[in-house]
Amino acid sequence: MESLKYLFLLSLLTVNLNSAALEQDQIDSLIDAAKDARKNSYSPYSKFKVGAAILTKSGRNIRGTNVENAAYGPTNCAERTAIFTAVTEGEIVVDKDGLREEKRMQAIAVVLDVETPEDASPCGVCRQVIWEFAEDKDMPVIMCTAKGEYVIKTIGELLPFGFKL
Repeated sequence: MESLKYLFLLSLLTVNLNSAALEQDQIDSLIDAAKDARKNSYSPYSKFKVGAAILTKSGRNIRGTNVENAAYGPTNCAERTAIFTAVTEGEIVVDKDGLREEKRMQAIAVVLDVETPEDASPCGVCRQVIWEFAEDKDMPVIMCTAKGEYVIKTIGELLPFGFKL
């Protein structure tokens, strides 16, 4: 029992360290936006509704939800939907020289109906896409249950050897 208490306290410390760059109202706003996006999930096959929201440098929250397809391969995760929407809307700008520093995302929240916040971790493909568009390896990834319990890790913790050209 003592070891469980230690792990719990350690996880709280990790959340506080990783969320230092975000204000509580920004965290709450991102989670709310992701919960709202989750309502629009098109998941008739898995019934697994996921919502995501990213915080852009301009301060906007851009939402995304998972969109499934009968062929499965064309299915898109909520995290990638939010990021691709931000690129489409000019909130993340890609030019011939790559990403402009002023146009990277600041944080992402993911919400789904799971038992623990750690179970809301982005898939491997989404981790790589997040890595590519993140401000840096310390960008917060907020993983949240549908009940509102969350943990914050950095993209560097979730993908320690992210790939960039």
